[in-house]
Amino acid sequence: MAVPGSLRRQPASRGLVSHCTHHHIVVFLLTFFSYSLLHASRKTFSNVKVSISNQWTPSCLNSTAPELRPYELWNSSHLFPNAEEATLFLGTLDTIFLFSYAVGLFVSGIVGDRLNLRWVLSFGMCSSALVVFSFGTLTEWLHFYNKWFYCCLWVVNGLLQSTGWPCVVAVMGNWFGKAGRGFVFGLWSACASVGNILGAFLASCVLNYGYEYAFLVTASVQFAGGVIVFFGLLTSPKEVGLPELGADEDEVSVEEDANRPLMGDDDVDDDDRNYSIQATDNDNQPKAIGFFQACCLPGVVLYSLAYACLKLVNYSFFFWLPFYLSNNFRWKEAEADQLSIWYDVGGIIGGTIQGLISDVLQKRAPVLAVSLLFAVGSLFGYSRSPNSKPINAVIMAITGFFIGGPSNMISSAISADLGRQDLVKGSSEALATVTGIVDGTGSIGAAVGQYLVSLIQENLGWMWVFYFFILMTSSTILFISPLIVREIRLLLHEQRLRMLAE
Repeated sequence: MAVPGSLRRQPASRGLVSHCTHHHIVVFLLTFFSYSLLHASRKTFSNVKVSISNQWTPSCLNSTAPELRPYELWNSSHLFPNAEEATLFLGTLDTIFLFSYAVGLFVSGIVGDRLNLRWVLSFGMCSSALVVFSFGTLTEWLHFYNKWFYCCLWVVNGLLQSTGWPCVVAVMGNWFGKAGRGFVFGLWSACASVGNILGAFLASCVLNYGYEYAFLVTASVQFAGGVIVFFGLLTSPKEVGLPELGADEDEVSVEEDANRPLMGDDDVDDDDRNYSIQATDNDNQPKAIGFFQACCLPGVVLYSLAYACLKLVNYSFFFWLPFYLSNNFRWKEAEADQLSIWYDVGGIIGGTIQGLISDVLQKRAPVLAVSLLFAVGSLFGYSRSPNSKPINAVIMAITGFFIGGPSNMISSAISADLGRQDLVKGSSEALATVTGIVDGTGSIGAAVGQYLVSLIQENLGWMWVFYFFILMTSSTILFISPLIVREIRLLLHEQRLRMLAE
């Protein structure tokens, strides 16, 4: 009995290696480090908040301020009467950034599908670098301090930084097909964690000279990265004469299933697969789909809502973990910062391994479901971690594995799957729009979450914050439950067909 084409699986690693060229490696590295640099500038702001707060508060309440500072110079930077109000304003800047970043993601995805991805990405990197330089360095050099000016700059920075993720995911989706996509994107999505580590390293190297130099170094490196991206990034294989993914899949029948997007519906008839929401273009230049058309693609809304809950938890760890360690265990701030890296390490490993497993199964949702179920248990365990740094680091890494891993998979590999469904016939002009919708919705959830975390912690304590995280993680599973059920049924159906074929 012949095995149906949909069940002929090619090993992900074989399909990946057979198509990999040095152009793929260059694209992987350029997109990886371009987004790492964007994340590094965000992390720099988090790392120098104490120094900024010291600059904005009175000397009598600030033990680190020089005693011989002239009053006139101090009065020029006097923004807040005490450190609590300065810290509250810095938290407000985080919320402003996340909301503007979320709005920008919806717009940037549409723009990325209509303009050259390389232009949009390099413009966003260079312009954001100039804004970061103006915010942290130029204002300090000129002794110009104004709350509304800071807010406006951070709104603009959020909009400019939003060009990064939709563009890099779209470029990666153009170069890497379904064969090995989960593993490649799982490894590649570590760029955010690497950016966090890079930002902390750059800031710590020059922070003794003043926080303005931390912004200067980060902005300079990011601007240089934007210039390199403009001259070196190839957004599509066709730019160097290589076949596009869709064309390559049509030519190799043996690899038909290995290169078909995971989000395609196996229950649809062949005649239905010929349907496309895009009109056929005679010059083989497919038009970008609209925003509402992208929202109507199967799985986009469900994964967007799920990612809003999951990114809330993931970003809460990003913003609050060092503070939690210092506040709850009374550890030194530097030690808490170093220990918090283990969460990123767990996320890197989790995204890579879970992506590889999803490649083998050719299904993403069941892998996410299992990981998120373990995430609930790890959150409950971490909330009761003893006052021991080694034990805390281990549980933290496990928590990052089961939360950061699925978060990386949804924002990268699954977004690429959603943007290359059968309904759009693998059009690259759907990738950035879909990625912007998913990540934009997630960023809205993350922005709301930062306020809720502070509110819950202040009124109920840290234990209720973890209960809130468990609720959000469970909600993530709930939103994708229809997809989980559907893909499990497909797995069981394929298994029955294999048993009959044998």
